Amino acid sequence: SDLFIKHPEVRDMFPISMRAQRDHLIGALAQIVSQVDDLPALTAFLQGLGRDHRKFGALADHYGAVGASLLATLAHFAGEAWTPDLAADWTAAYELVAKVMIDAAQADEHRPPYWTGTILACERRSFDISVLHVRPEPRLDYLPGQSVSIESPRRPRLWRYYSMANAPRSDGTLEFHVKMIDGGALSMALVYEVPVGEEIRIGPPVGMLTLDTTSHRDILMVAGSTGLAPLKALIEQIAGLPRQPHVHLFFAARSSEELYDLPSLDKMAGEYPWLTVVPVATADRRFNGETGPITDVVA
Repeated sequence: SDLFIKHPEVRDMFPISMRAQRDHLIGALAQIVSQVDDLPALTAFLQGLGRDHRKFGALADHYGAVGASLLATLAHFAGEAWTPDLAADWTAAYELVAKVMIDAAQADEHRPPYWTGTILACERRSFDISVLHVRPEPRLDYLPGQSVSIESPRRPRLWRYYSMANAPRSDGTLEFHVKMIDGGALSMALVYEVPVGEEIRIGPPVGMLTLDTTSHRDILMVAGSTGLAPLKALIEQIAGLPRQPHVHLFFAARSSEELYDLPSLDKMAGEYPWLTVVPVATADRRFNGETGPITDVVA
């Protein structure tokens, strides 16, 4: 509110409803504070954040305005606990955060701030899950296990993160697994509304859920519902390695009907002798396979 009162020109960069945006801000601040003693991880997080903010049209000048409003808000709610020393510490911390983000954004200017993706196919796998096949322009380079933010013209300025479910392909296409969630405006649009041929916007890749190719240890994967997507991308990457570790994947959902990608996983397990797939219906006693809490099944 402080930012919009002092700088009304930035309001159009944000969605109409600010509820999720506030959660993102608090979540980012919490992650920064919790990782302050792990500078390599914190730096990587902030660099990804800076690159990702380019899609909003964020400029270097905006960081000063946000910082001033953040400090004013902290001072307002801290009351007498807000001392000159604390203010100086927060000012220095924010200036460092802003510098890392700005530098990363400027270093990324050779790439577009976002990609335009065309929906090639939309497969409804269950009443609330769809698999989207998308071709981005220009080609989007990423690491298996990473995710991107997506915006639909049906939900302007409402960006949500989804992981690619495939390793990079020669044709550059991407596969996204989208589950509709309660109150999820974008997920509802992607599952039920977007037709083939419609365009979406895709932000730069972020995240460090990536494969350590220097390790030859076996790999345990546990996926719940559409959390399968990044792990499936990693499996495709492993298939292309000169030497494959054994991979044991547990794929869980509440009911057998929600094990939406099981035919594809069974096919992969048949092709890759190093891959074992165990489907788990956690709350479906009729399922002819593993049932019960996923923690118990994995153990």
